[in-house]
Amino acid sequence: MRIAVGGIHTECSTYSPVLMGQEDFRVFRGAELLEAEYFNFLAEGGAEVLPLLHARAVPGGPVSRPAYDAFKREFLERLKASLPLDGLYLAMHGAMNVEGMDDAEGDWISSARTVVGPDVVISASYDLHGNVSQTIIDQLDIFAGYRTAPHIDVRETMVRAWTMLIRALETGTRPGIAWAKIPVLLPGEKTSTEDEPARSLYAFLPDHDARPGIWDANFMIGYVWADEPRATACAVVTGTDKAAAQAIAAEIAQSYWDARQDFHFGPVTEQLAKILDIAETTTTRPIILADSGDNPTGGGVGDRADVLAALLARDWQGALVGGITDRPAVEACFAAGEGAILSLKIGGSLDPKSPSVTVEAEVVTLDDPGAADQRQAVIVIGGITVILAARRRPYHMISDFTRLGFDPKDVRLLVVKSGYLSPELAPIANPNLMALTEGVINQDIENLPNRRREGDFYPWKPHFDYIPNPALSVRWR
Repeated sequence: MRIAVGGIHTECSTYSPVLMGQEDFRVFRGAELLEAEYFNFLAEGGAEVLPLLHARAVPGGPVSRPAYDAFKREFLERLKASLPLDGLYLAMHGAMNVEGMDDAEGDWISSARTVVGPDVVISASYDLHGNVSQTIIDQLDIFAGYRTAPHIDVRETMVRAWTMLIRALETGTRPGIAWAKIPVLLPGEKTSTEDEPARSLYAFLPDHDARPGIWDANFMIGYVWADEPRATACAVVTGTDKAAAQAIAAEIAQSYWDARQDFHFGPVTEQLAKILDIAETTTTRPIILADSGDNPTGGGVGDRADVLAALLARDWQGALVGGITDRPAVEACFAAGEGAILSLKIGGSLDPKSPSVTVEAEVVTLDDPGAADQRQAVIVIGGITVILAARRRPYHMISDFTRLGFDPKDVRLLVVKSGYLSPELAPIANPNLMALTEGVINQDIENLPNRRREGDFYPWKPHFDYIPNPALSVRWR
C-alpha cells in the first residue's frame, strides 16, 4: 500500500485585518513530516508512507493568497511525484480562510483529487471547529473530527482517520460519507466538551460508531468567526451503509438543534470591568483571567492592551500578563537591556485598531532563543508583570511561564489571551474567570456582521423550523 500524507492546518477569523503569510507557518517537508510528533503513528499499518508537505500555523487572520498558492503548488508537485498511490491522508483543520476564496479546504482537497484520480482512497482528519462543505465531502471517502474541546484527542483523531484508511485498503472496502448541515453557529467557549450539553452529545458518538455499517460519526461545531457561505455546524458520518449513515447524521443534527438553547459559558463570564471587580475581591489564587476577544488560538490578533490598561487604571498588584504580541516593544527592550527603565508603547503593533498603552517599564528578563521572531521580553510596570512576544503566540502551557522563571500557581492574577482554558491551565485556576473583551473573535456573536452565510442561523435568528436533510457524497451516490 502506497499512501501519501500531507495537508494544511490553521483557523482564520475573517474579521481580522492581519493576513497570515508563509512565515507564520511551521512547515514539514518530506522526511521531516515523519519525525513530527503529530505524525509518529504513520509506521502503524504496514503501509509505504510517502510524506509530502504539512503546513501548520497558530490561528489568525486570513491566509494571503500568495502564501496559500505557494503551499498548494508545492504540495501538488510533491503529490504528483509520489504517484501511483493507493491512498492519501490529509491532516487538516477545516477553518482556513484564504483572501479571495470561500472554501479553501475545498480547493485544496479537490486539487488533490484531480491529481490522484477517482480510484485513490482519500481520508481526512479535521478540528471540530472546522467548516465543511459539499465540495469537501464530495472529494473524500473517509472523515474523522476531534471529539474534545479543549483539544486533547488530536493524535487520537488522526489515528482514527489513518486506521480507517488502512482498513479500507486492506479489505478492499470503499466507505462513503453522509452529512447534514445544522443551522447553528456557537463559539467554542459555549460548546466545550468539558461542559453540558456538549459533553453528553460527544460522549454518544462512540455508540454511533458501533452500529452496523458505520465506521465513524462526527459532530462538527464549526467556526463562527468566519463569515463565509460554508460556515455551519454539521454532522458527518463515514460508513458502508448509506441509509444507516444518513439516519445517524440526521440523529446527531437533530440532537444539536434540540439542545441549541442550552449552551452557556462554562467559567464565570462577565464584561471586563465586572470580571475585575470579582477578581479584586477574590482571596484564592491563582485567579486565571481569560482575555477572550484577543485569543490567538481562536484567531485573535494577540496585540491588544485593553486588559493591561484596565489593570493599570486600578493600580493592580500581583498580576502576570502573558502575553502581548509586540515585536517593536520587544526590540526596544533588547536594545535597552535588562535592568533598563524606558518609555514603552505596548499594543497595536499588528492591528492599528488594537488599543495600546504608553508606560514607564523596567526590563527584567530578555529571552533570546536565537531567532528575532522568537524573542520575548519580561517587563514590570508597578505591580504588574508583562510578557511581550515578538510573534503571535499563545501562553497556554505551564512551560511557557517556567521558561521565564514564573510558576503560574504562585501568581495572584494570571491573565492569558484565551477562551476556555488549556488542559494545563484549567486544573490550577482558582478560580477561572473569562472576560468578554473586544477583538476579532469577540463573544458577542449575535452582533457579528453576518453578510455571507447562507440562510437562517441560530443565534442570529432565534426561532425557525429545521428538519435535518442528510446528503451523501457524490462519490457514494
